[in-house]
Amino acid sequence: MISSMKTYTDYLFMNTKKPKEIVNITSEVEAIVEKSAVKEGMVLVSAMHITAAIFVNDEESGIKQDFLEWAEKLAPFNINYHHHQTGETNGDAHLKSILFHHQVMVPITKGKLDFGPWQQVFYGEFDGQRKKRIVVKVMGE
Repeated sequence: MISSMKTYTDYLFMNTKKPKEIVNITSEVEAIVEKSAVKEGMVLVSAMHITAAIFVNDEESGIKQDFLEWAEKLAPFNINYHHHQTGETNGDAHLKSILFHHQVMVPITKGKLDFGPWQQVFYGEFDGQRKKRIVVKVMGE
């Protein structure tokens, strides 16, 4: 029996309450996977903005705060960033997004996200309080 691969694309829209925030988007990604009807495959979750990130980690308030504090130490706001010579003032947000990556691939098994213990999908915002988009592309059978 030859099966054919399906693809399904949907978008999530984010507009965070804070300029820098980490948001659990696992349930939204799960809903898109369910709509896709893919039982075995992969889902790509990708931030479509260069000052945002997508990553997998633990849903725990302390670690999310640690992430934000760690990113601030590694890439603090600095008016002297070369990027700011273009008229922008979000050079630190670009650097922070690199620390977390802009996309993840998660396996799908039996129609569900196939995570290890505690794993969840997160959106990291580093230049927020405006509408941004995430693409969710499901591929499989």
